[in-house]
Amino acid sequence: MAKRKRYSRKRAKSAKALNQAPGTVTYVGHKEASETKLEVIDYNAENYEHYTSKSPEDAFRFEEENNITWVNIDGLSNTSEIEKLGQYYELHPLILEDIVNTNQRPKIDEYQDYLFIVAKMLYHKNNGELENEHISLVLGKDYVLTFQESDGDVFNGVRERIARGKGRIRTNGADYLMYALLDAIIDNYFLVIDEISDKIELLEEQLFTSQPDDDITFEIQELKRTILRIRRAVFPLREVVNRLDKMEHPLVQERTNSYIRDLYDHIIQISENIDVYREMIWGLMDMYMTTISNKMNEVMKVLTIMASIFIPLTFIAGIYGMNFEYIPELQWRYSYFVLWGVMIIIFLLMLYYFKRKKWL
Repeated sequence: MAKRKRYSRKRAKSAKALNQAPGTVTYVGHKEASETKLEVIDYNAENYEHYTSKSPEDAFRFEEENNITWVNIDGLSNTSEIEKLGQYYELHPLILEDIVNTNQRPKIDEYQDYLFIVAKMLYHKNNGELENEHISLVLGKDYVLTFQESDGDVFNGVRERIARGKGRIRTNGADYLMYALLDAIIDNYFLVIDEISDKIELLEEQLFTSQPDDDITFEIQELKRTILRIRRAVFPLREVVNRLDKMEHPLVQERTNSYIRDLYDHIIQISENIDVYREMIWGLMDMYMTTISNKMNEVMKVLTIMASIFIPLTFIAGIYGMNFEYIPELQWRYSYFVLWGVMIIIFLLMLYYFKRKKWL
């Protein structure tokens, strides 16, 4: 019932964007935020400044400085704040529409003064649930804007490298920052699919070493839904990275292209692993059905053997249970014991025969 309500709510959110003019900034999602939070990181090779705020105007003062500025926005439901940022950075209305539409598939749009990228950020929350979060990136000459649905992301490693001046990020441009953010998203895909791999191995052990129950079917179905969610996030992003690698845009320097090519190799590897795990999950269901079928066959075999043993015994009992007046052997003193002996011998002979045929 809870899932049905969630699906209805998502359909209602999607319906809000229907019959509206292109470029209308209407939030489509299920993470309503009471306020929009801004995180601004401004840096160069020597200086570093970290600032948080709830007002978009506070981010504008960094734009005029000769530094690289990363503005991270948490909360997409307050569309008026998103429009303020869009107007200041002169973003196209269609970009603003895609930023707040969480159903938008990953893509890349190329403009003269900036690049716009949509991706899906996958990570496990504290309760172990897989989070699929819509994220948008805007790359400008000396800035990167990231728009997230809510708090929580996979960029802590990037923040730490900027703060401590580790690696190349402080000595490179905004295009390298964009690469670092995409790299963090894609690297976390590895953690997500590793979790899927562990679950597949656990289910395989349960199928082989124990008696599977009905709950395992729900676990397999949940795995199938999870791998499809991951696939819908990863496969379009593969096209995005491939196009980013091949495009010639003045904002992306040649030295950054080599890192982007490495990024493409990573996402290709992830895509291949997803296909493998998808086949393995389908194989788990086949394995489960085969196990259930084998159990049923074992039951049917036992029942068939028992019926085969008792058929001749029932036949003998039926003959001597008939109500004829003249059955000569009934008058014999030892007939009862002889009949028992014959039935026991038949029973033992049939057991021997089934054992010899390896049916028992």
